[in-house]
Amino acid sequence: MNRLARRLGVPDAVVIGLGSMLGAGVFVVFGPAVAAAGGAGLLPALALAGFVAFCNATSSARLAARYPESGGTYVYGRERLGPFAGFLAGWGFVVGKTASCAAMALTVGAYLWPGQARLVAVGAVLAVTAVNLRGIGKTATVTRALVALVLVVLAVVTVVGLVGGPVQLDRLGEPGGSARGVLTAAGLLFFAFAGYARIATLGEEVRDPQRTIPRAVPLALGVVLVIYLVLAVVALGVLGADRLADSAAPLADVVTAAGLPGLAWVVRAGATIAVVGVLLSLVAGVGRTTLAMARRRDLPGALAAVHPVQQVPHRAELAVAAVVIVVVLLGDVRDAIGFSSCTVLVYYAITNAAALTLGRDPDRRLPVRVLAGLGLFGCLLLAVNLPLGSVLAGFGVLAVGAAFYALRARR
Repeated sequence: MNRLARRLGVPDAVVIGLGSMLGAGVFVVFGPAVAAAGGAGLLPALALAGFVAFCNATSSARLAARYPESGGTYVYGRERLGPFAGFLAGWGFVVGKTASCAAMALTVGAYLWPGQARLVAVGAVLAVTAVNLRGIGKTATVTRALVALVLVVLAVVTVVGLVGGPVQLDRLGEPGGSARGVLTAAGLLFFAFAGYARIATLGEEVRDPQRTIPRAVPLALGVVLVIYLVLAVVALGVLGADRLADSAAPLADVVTAAGLPGLAWVVRAGATIAVVGVLLSLVAGVGRTTLAMARRRDLPGALAAVHPVQQVPHRAELAVAAVVIVVVLLGDVRDAIGFSSCTVLVYYAITNAAALTLGRDPDRRLPVRVLAGLGLFGCLLLAVNLPLGSVLAGFGVLAVGAAFYALRARR
C-alpha cells in the first residue's frame, strides 16, 4: 500500500492551514519586520506579504484541485514545467521547511526552558512526530485544539491592548526604514503566511479535493490576514516602533505595557501552544513532500512507504524528524527565518509559473492568470530583497540541489 486515505473535509483543512500560520508571524516575525520597515512600513509590508500570499494561494488551489496528490508544487512543477522545476521546488521546500521546523522547535524551547532550549526542542520534535504517526485524523484533531487555545490567547491580548494600552494610532505613522525596508519586511512577514500550502501538500488526504482545496486555502489565509492586521495595529499602537523592534516577545510586552504583567505568562503559554501547532503541521507537510519525491526517486525510494494501518508516510516523517533534530542541535533560530523565507518564495514562484500554464478558468470570476503573474513577480521581488545572508544561503542551497540533479541526470 502506497496511497494515503482521504479523511479531511473543509473544516479540517482550514484548521490545518490556521495551525500552520498562527504563531510564526505573531510571536516571531513582528520585531524583525518593524526593525526593517519602521513603524510606518509595518502595515504596508504586512498587506504586501498578504497580497503575494493570496496570489500564491489562488495558484496553489487551482493546481491542487487539478493534481490532488501529496507533494504540492513538487508535483505541479513536474507536471506543468518539467522534472527539473519540480525537483527544484521540492528540494527548496524540504530544505527550507526543515529549517523552519528547527526554528519552531527552538522557539518552543526558548519559551518553556531557556536554559535547556535545545533539549526541549528535541522533545517537541519527538512529540509532534508521534502525533503525526498516529494518522492525519489525529493531526487535525490536535491542531484543532491548539488553534482554539491560541485564538483565545490572541483575543485576550487584543482586548487588553485596546482597553488598557492605550493604542496610540499616531504611532502607526512613525517614520523609519525605506521602500527597500518595506520589501525586506514583507519578505520576512511572508514566513508567517506560508502555512496555507500545507493544505495543498496534504492534497492526497483531502476529500473531494476539487471542491475542498479551493475553499479551504483562501478561507484560512483570509482569517489569518485579518488576525495579523489587528494584532499589528495593537502591538505597534501600544509599544511604538522602537520598542516593538527590540522586543523578543511583543505580545507579552503588550499586556505588560497595558498594566497587566501577570498575564504575560498566559501569552508565553499561548506562544508555546501556537508554535507547537505550527511544528505539528510543518513536520506533516515536509513528510508528504518527501514521500512525493521518494515516489519518483528524487529522494531514496525507501521513503515512499505508507504505513498499512495508520496510512501515513511513516519512514518519510521519521527521516524528517531525524534531520530536524540534527539541525536543532547545531542551528540558530534567527538565521532560519530568512533562509526559509527565501527558499519558500522561490518554491511559490514555481507554483505561479506552473499555474500560468493552466490557461483561463471560464467558471472563475477572479483574473487567475493575472494573479499568477503578479504572484510570480512578487515572490522573486521579495526573495531578492531579503537580508543578504538569507539570499546567499537560500540560493546557495538551491544551486547545490540543481548541481545534484544535473550530476544524477548525467549518470
